[in-house]
Amino acid sequence: MNHLVKVETPEQAVEQLIVLHKEAVNALRGALDRYFDNGEAPTLETRAKFCYPELRVTYHPSGVLPSSRRAFAKFSYPGVYATTITHPAPYRYYLLEQLRPLTAEYGAKLEVGVSKQEIPYPYSFERGDELGRGSVTAAELARFFPVPLLSAVGDEIADGTWERKSPNTPWPLALFDAVRTDYSLRRLVHYTGSDWRHCQPWIMLTNYHRYVDQFIRWGLTEVRKGERYDKLILPGNVVITAETKEEEAEDLIANNTWHRFQMPGYHVTTKDGQGATLVNIGVGPSNAKTITDHLAVLRPHCWLMIGHCGGLRQSQQIGDYVLAHAYLRQDHILDALVPVEMPIPALAEVQVALQEAAQQVTGDSWEELKQRLRTGTVVTNGDRNWELRWTQERRQINLSRAVAVDMESATIATQGFRLRVPYGTLLCISDKPLHGEIKLPGAANAFYDRAVGEHLKIGIAALDILRKQRMSLHSRKLRSFDEPPFR
Repeated sequence: MNHLVKVETPEQAVEQLIVLHKEAVNALRGALDRYFDNGEAPTLETRAKFCYPELRVTYHPSGVLPSSRRAFAKFSYPGVYATTITHPAPYRYYLLEQLRPLTAEYGAKLEVGVSKQEIPYPYSFERGDELGRGSVTAAELARFFPVPLLSAVGDEIADGTWERKSPNTPWPLALFDAVRTDYSLRRLVHYTGSDWRHCQPWIMLTNYHRYVDQFIRWGLTEVRKGERYDKLILPGNVVITAETKEEEAEDLIANNTWHRFQMPGYHVTTKDGQGATLVNIGVGPSNAKTITDHLAVLRPHCWLMIGHCGGLRQSQQIGDYVLAHAYLRQDHILDALVPVEMPIPALAEVQVALQEAAQQVTGDSWEELKQRLRTGTVVTNGDRNWELRWTQERRQINLSRAVAVDMESATIATQGFRLRVPYGTLLCISDKPLHGEIKLPGAANAFYDRAVGEHLKIGIAALDILRKQRMSLHSRKLRSFDEPPFR
């Protein structure tokens, strides 16, 4: 790292990171403009300015390591920790939340400077169409400007495969460095159709578009109230506020081009940045892994799977709920990263919040709710037509005592465990494949009209409950013995 500068407070550190990041991006944009305008290639001296800022935290205790029950903002070892930082202004609140306890409780010292990690040139622009100028090709730009390299993007820290190169190598300060974060921020824009800054830290993932319709109606009602929520943001960065006329809002909703995006995202925002996001991830574990890989760099407080499943017990009814306490992982997409013998624990705070929210929304007593809400194991299968292998699947379902089957829940929970994002699953039974109640168009429509609205309200109510216990929500169950200090 070059030109390390000591700073006294977390606030000063973040302000300096903002300045350095802005200078680097401006230098890169300016050099690109000159190349597009007159073919002027950057010199080595100019290119040295295209680097991310770096944050370094040093902890050398004079006595015993302080003890904290907090799951994050703590040190595993004395020593030097470092990471590169991108977009420090939008990440300001997160950075301060991590740094303040490290300096106040541990007496850690902070340094900020320019790293040697170059900013890939596509990440210097917001939209990307700024690069489509003239006849200059990507191959030509790659001769003179830093490009995204897969060799530089990885999850070694999160996956526990990172190795220290020498005793002088700093320990990782965060799970994701700047280039890994920028990579995912751009993918989020591509998949969800929204500026990544619109994503809220309280996330619901669903596998059916009808939940989107309910979320939009809820969001529109809340924004019009003008109390807690201030904006409803649709794919394509379409913004609806309390000032938007009713007819105009309805027109924006009706004509929204959400279908242009693979996993459209919807956001109901608050001024304090604690709103809710819903992403329609579609069907299957591949989509579930893809979107959570990228959402994780935002360091959300929680993601919940709110979707449909098949009930596996005769006593269950269409429209009943399943609160997952365990997962039988037959999706296989994460087996190499989190082997199937690794347990994926239920998080008590999330389980209780979902249960309380269900009781609150339905108005049922606990005894009444138990007739409609079943806790147990959910099977997540990578094959939508698993029923065609019933003679092979029957034994595992019996041995696992599973109560429901879907294609996403275990993937999302395992990703939460892997990437240290609190997770939970509340599913609604839309069919009973083992008991002759298959999903047919007429019955499906009646079910959707009755059940989807209530189900979504339970998810929203659960997020409201979890907001009030944010610090305890970040469970130590998600942390390893040599965890980076940052959440």
